[in-house]
Amino acid sequence: MPNNILSATDISVGYHIKKKEKVVLSHLSLSLESGKLTCLFGANGTGKSTLLRTLSGVQPALCGTVMLYDNKNLNSLSRIELAKIISIVNTDYTAAGALSVDEVVSLGRYPYTGFFGVLSREDKKITDNAISSVGLTHLRNRHIATLSDGERQKAMIARALAQDTPIIILDEPTSFLDAASRIETLSLLKSLTREYNKAVLVSTHDISQSLAQADNLWLLTSDKKLICGKVADIIAEKSTLDRLFQGRNVTFSKERLDFIPN
Repeated sequence: MPNNILSATDISVGYHIKKKEKVVLSHLSLSLESGKLTCLFGANGTGKSTLLRTLSGVQPALCGTVMLYDNKNLNSLSRIELAKIISIVNTDYTAAGALSVDEVVSLGRYPYTGFFGVLSREDKKITDNAISSVGLTHLRNRHIATLSDGERQKAMIARALAQDTPIIILDEPTSFLDAASRIETLSLLKSLTREYNKAVLVSTHDISQSLAQADNLWLLTSDKKLICGKVADIIAEKSTLDRLFQGRNVTFSKERLDFIPN
């Protein structure tokens, strides 16, 4: 698999509302690398979720194209073809509460099981490996609703692993987790990125842990510009991180690897 698995140059993202374009972000250029954990930061309302929906093929770019490693336009793929390239982990998993861990993770095999959804021996093996990879084998028969937030998030990550895609996109997977679970989740994602050579993109507000775990950063600044770079390079240029919350009463501290009051 090539290093740059997804890329875009000068794209605009947003919506169509009553036949009018609502541009949320424009002139964005980016690329996702295999085997790298990329964290996306930005203040609330800067357009992170809109960007993730565009990169995952849920909605098309308003301008420009998102290209895959084999020179295919992301939006030229069928839903099944797309589901074999990109898996998505959202924060909302309430609808899965009545299912067991095993059943939820098995849902990741839907692009491969055909109309009736019957799991083959290979599908079951892949499901087993995904559950084991996130450390939930001992909970595989428990209902999702009975798990802790951290355990439920691991189950959703296992489902994405079972989907067997080269790209995994996660929209704020640590939002409702305590400090220990946030550390465990990002550490798990980094480990899985290396083990399976995935391109993993995570939207998060947990800057200190992400700076410790991520390979690359995407920063959506207060003026809605996207800055991409390696973690070490961005930390070295403190003013770049300060642009995240420009006009707010906070500044980035290199010593703490976090934002502090002015």
